[in-house]
Amino acid sequence: MTTTHTLDVPGARVRYEVRGAGPLLLLMGSPMGAAAFELLADELANDHTVLTHDPRGFSGSPVHDPDEDSTPEKRADDVAALIDAAGAESADVFGTSGGAMTVLALAARHPGRVRTVIAHEPPVLEFLPDAAEQRAGVDDIVDTFHRDGPMAAFEKFAAHSGLDTEEQGSPGGAGPSSEQDVADSARFFAHELRATTRYVPDVDALTACPAGVVVGIGADSGGLQTFRTSHELARRLGEPPVEFPGGHTGFLPYPEEFARVLRKVLSTGS
Repeated sequence: MTTTHTLDVPGARVRYEVRGAGPLLLLMGSPMGAAAFELLADELANDHTVLTHDPRGFSGSPVHDPDEDSTPEKRADDVAALIDAAGAESADVFGTSGGAMTVLALAARHPGRVRTVIAHEPPVLEFLPDAAEQRAGVDDIVDTFHRDGPMAAFEKFAAHSGLDTEEQGSPGGAGPSSEQDVADSARFFAHELRATTRYVPDVDALTACPAGVVVGIGADSGGLQTFRTSHELARRLGEPPVEFPGGHTGFLPYPEEFARVLRKVLSTGS
């Protein structure tokens, strides 16, 4: 059974879902919300209490100030509040893409609240040797959004990231067709993309994190920008990345296989 809840946090109201029983595990993206993790959460609910949520400003989680940017730090504080709401001292956390940046910030800001931390394909552009060029590319995407709208911006975002537009859809996980999809895409480009890709993880804090941080990478992600960033983060943390099925969103087509690898990481730490 899946139950739906809301939680008031500073500046927002977060919608979240809980299913299953067992150790607490949070699955998250950004801007991808709870719906994107439904199949994976169902697989893991056999032996975990799985909590998924819509990140602040997206889908069912409205913000008080629509002009406020969403940063990994703010989203990390929201996740710490969700752990509180679940009545837990700590939780295992899995974050992918922008959600991977969230769990990296969570591990640095709230190290006592996390056990195993899995950052799947984090877009840590600031760690790349061509960071200045990457930064300029993101600025061009945001400028394109403000000038030409979300579809034009998404085309540039896909080219910049190496994504297959037909396979990957919009940043939220599906082509922007509904009114909510359009709103989410607009918020992503105007108030999340720049702040997320400018975030610089605290490597010293991450290596000191009690349970450690595991970097995940898709088996089919070789052509993606996040393939580079994931390997660079893993190098700085001193541990090789763990391969997960599929590409950047491999948990969508391969939820059973993805859950199998995720369980192994949670049980062994690698």
